[in-house]
Amino acid sequence: VQLQASGGGLVQAGGSLRLSCSASGFSLNDYAVGWFRQAPGKEREGVSCISGITGNTYYEDAFEGRFTISRDSAKNTVYLQISNLEPEDTAVYYCAASQYCVNGTSLYFHWGPGTQVTVSS
Repeated sequence: VQLQASGGGLVQAGGSLRLSCSASGFSLNDYAVGWFRQAPGKEREGVSCISGITGNTYYEDAFEGRFTISRDSAKNTVYLQISNLEPEDTAVYYCAASQYCVNGTSLYFHWGPGTQVTVSS
């Protein structure tokens, strides 16, 4: 099983994107789902997470405000809305599942290939 991140693309600075995370044969509703990103030459970093039971949302400090995570249980999809995009947001964005929203990446699983977001200035 792999979680499929989609919705990336080339956008101008100041624009918005909504990324989607979906899975076949795997219920995202039963797990926490985290969004991560990896910029060229940098380590993968956590962006946000939504818990499976309560739907509580969590954001790393650097991503409060412009990033919004949400879940559509009927569509088995988790979204990451990014507004006012900046060139520094250029990265591959990944989603992955976990039992709980936790820091780091080691306890997340079902990683997929990610989706490229490129922001031009």
